[in-house]
Amino acid sequence: MKIFAEKEAENFLKKEGFEIINTIFVRKKNEIEKAIEKIGFPLVMKVSGRKILHKNELGGVKVGIKDYEQAVKAFNSLLKIRNSEGVVIQKQIHGKEFLLGIKKTPEFKQVIAFGIGGTKVEKIRKVAFRVCPLNEKEAIDMILEIIKKDEMELNAIKKNIMKLCNLVKKYPSINELDINPLIVEKNKAIVVDARMVSD
Repeated sequence: MKIFAEKEAENFLKKEGFEIINTIFVRKKNEIEKAIEKIGFPLVMKVSGRKILHKNELGGVKVGIKDYEQAVKAFNSLLKIRNSEGVVIQKQIHGKEFLLGIKKTPEFKQVIAFGIGGTKVEKIRKVAFRVCPLNEKEAIDMILEIIKKDEMELNAIKKNIMKLCNLVKKYPSINELDINPLIVEKNKAIVVDARMVSD
């Protein structure tokens, strides 16, 4: 079994045609300034490590970082978290947050999951599931279980669900893939955080 850390999972998804937030992985303090120059403020900084599954519960996500001093302070704090292998730096963007993923089950093999994402996921637990393969109508029905009809949002999310279906066909070894959040703004859907486990 192979566990993909966030940056590895995002690189994989980018190669497969998903839109990924601009992300830089840093291990040393002297790499922060160069990362900031490329990304710009405000920033999100997150702890990264293969053994770290729930970053928010560990205080492993720092948002609204507006200057270099705050970035260094966040970096030092995140590196102290157990099993930290470094820090992911991203541009902070806004939009509706959703969960999207693949889960391998004993009964149905791989299923697609879609629901409310971000930090609300544990509280709300509003998730729809479908067995692969899916057609576009089934994908839309799945989305409408969770959100009201908005053509631009529907289309952006549907495209990503169909991309997941293609991944299932292409990579039957995927055991688990979590995209949370997928940030949707009008007709764009951007992967902000991802992790993956493969057989």
